[in-house]
Amino acid sequence: MRDIIKLTCANCSRANYHTTKNKRTMSDKFVIKKFCPVCRKHYEHKEGKISKG
Repeated sequence: MRDIIKLTCANCSRANYHTTKNKRTMSDKFVIKKFCPVCRKHYEHKEGKISKG
């Protein structure tokens, strides 16, 4: 039921974090404001799927 997702920075588009998400309770795309170590500021990080191949 839980999917592994990566969180990519909206500013520089690098995948900085990964976490899990319950598909049943959170059907929308996950967006959270986190610190980007590349940009060295807080930016929105959006959900991206990790490939299983």
